[in-house]
Amino acid sequence: MKWILASASPRRRELLAELIKDFEIIPSQADESVQGYASPKALVGYLSAVKAEEVVNRPENAGKIVIGSDTVVAFGKRVLGKPKDEADAFRMLKMLSGKKHAVYTGVSFQTVKNGKIYRNTKVDKTQVYFNDLSDEWIREYIKGGSPMDKAGAYGIQDGGLVKKIKGSYTNVVGFPLELVKKMIKKAEKEWYD
Repeated sequence: MKWILASASPRRRELLAELIKDFEIIPSQADESVQGYASPKALVGYLSAVKAEEVVNRPENAGKIVIGSDTVVAFGKRVLGKPKDEADAFRMLKMLSGKKHAVYTGVSFQTVKNGKIYRNTKVDKTQVYFNDLSDEWIREYIKGGSPMDKAGAYGIQDGGLVKKIKGSYTNVVGFPLELVKKMIKKAEKEWYD
């Protein structure tokens, strides 16, 4: 069985390597622009599926299982993506300081076998409780560069931010290993004899 991770994320690559030894990395070129969405859960489910679909539909990937993924931070009904600049990162971190928010990650497995498309898309949710962050602490954190490529402008693996979580730690990193492990077993059992 051949696997493809449709993501350039180094964190997703490291996490998937804990479950699958050999896989290709082919970042998706899918259009990720979305006009409206019913919920953060629906958004990441849709985007993870779109990413996987773009890669699985390339003729050279027929018969391979493609894994697409997307993560968002949701504060109330607002979805926080990657910050546009340092001022945006500061705004996000200030908003999350001392409060609870949710992280949603969509994971979509897709393959084309005998001309038929097989899909399995799931979403994981983790509640994250932030410490109270001073303006000075936030500025120093942003100076280090870590927030700029992460949804919600933070990485849970960076110290000092998070008081506690309810749910999967790896989901907050961007790839919920517990869920992915179940999806791998299902794909191996149902899609390949």
